[in-house]
Amino acid sequence: MPLVNDLKTARRIVRNLFRTRMSRNQLASIELPAPPENAVVGVHFADGRVNLYQLRQWYGPLLELAKTHPVVIIARSPSATLALLEECPLPVVHLREIREVESFLASQELKLMFYVNQNMRNFPMLRFGRLWHVFINHGESDKSYMSSSQHKAYDYVMVAGDAALDRLRAALWNYDVDKRALVIGRPQADHFEGELPYTPDDRTVVLYSPTWEGDRESMRYGSIRSHGEALVASLISDARFRVIYRPHPRSGIQDSEYGAANTRIKEALRRANSLDPSANHIVDTGGDVGWQLQAADVAISDVSAMVYDRLATGKPLLITRPVSPDAEIDTSGYLGAAEWLDASDAQNVVEAVDRVQHDEDARQRLNFWVTRHFGDTSPGAATARFRGAVEQLIEEWHKHAALHEADPRVFASDDDDDEDDGASAGD
Repeated sequence: MPLVNDLKTARRIVRNLFRTRMSRNQLASIELPAPPENAVVGVHFADGRVNLYQLRQWYGPLLELAKTHPVVIIARSPSATLALLEECPLPVVHLREIREVESFLASQELKLMFYVNQNMRNFPMLRFGRLWHVFINHGESDKSYMSSSQHKAYDYVMVAGDAALDRLRAALWNYDVDKRALVIGRPQADHFEGELPYTPDDRTVVLYSPTWEGDRESMRYGSIRSHGEALVASLISDARFRVIYRPHPRSGIQDSEYGAANTRIKEALRRANSLDPSANHIVDTGGDVGWQLQAADVAISDVSAMVYDRLATGKPLLITRPVSPDAEIDTSGYLGAAEWLDASDAQNVVEAVDRVQHDEDARQRLNFWVTRHFGDTSPGAATARFRGAVEQLIEEWHKHAALHEADPRVFASDDDDDEDDGASAGD
């Protein structure tokens, strides 16, 4: 088994190197747009194309912000840059090496640098001290990832609500949460994108959005193998339901059997549609995120940021209970009061869906946790808080810029950042 795993790893490395070379050659063959000259806010994205879902959900809030404070996306990998140049509505610059970052920053007056994940290649950017480094993340959840000491690397973090503040206070020693954490709610929910790929009817729409299999035992939240096939089979056998299946884009990247189960679920949905075209079951692998969360009458999710994306809508959801005994679950918050679906009950999912829709106690619990995690979820409220937090940090930047006006502007150059374009292990 160790030899087999080593061979798989070697093949993956060679495949990634080949894709990297292809992306670099393709990028070198096109004319890149001129970089902006007046950017105030930068967004640092060091991952490859596969993790762009972490950035896409911020397009709407960032576009709104750019109306008053110009925003630029700094992409470090060729594959992500190529994709962003095609799809991103904001200016994009490709800065693969740290010397290119240094040159770009020297030509700008950036005041804030945002980060949507904890990629190890964020670290070289943090050496630049004349701007605020702000971790904005790509979701809200009770995963251990959400309260790791990596938060301490940034000047500030933006969080969704009171639950996030309490999570940080409990997990991080000697960390000034009141000073360094800014509450903004879930501004992405004000900018959900995408059109319905079906005509609404009287079917109950169920969104099933499992996460990937994880790269370590503590993060094994994925349900495709344990729950997915049984629950999807149950739902598609009942003509009252329409399924939107949205698997994590990394599903199967670590575990081939997990990937095979993912493929079987997709095939089952396609067969169901061929037998009953009016069912309009959806296999959703598109880039738009949001319409699924709003359209679904009930959502089924693994322990992941999708739980909290759905929670922000205030609509019913079920959470799959991980089968791994080592999967870390913080039950001190919402997950301690959530509606769980065990693997052994996956075939009885129809009864669970009916219960979370109509049970009054379940409704009241849901409303309590929506407020605790996101505060005011009325349309536009979170976007306004996001804009206010940015204004606060820019004002703070100007105060410190005045204090350090006479300081020499020094960049500490380093050539250790010439890495291949590979996707890091993601959330």
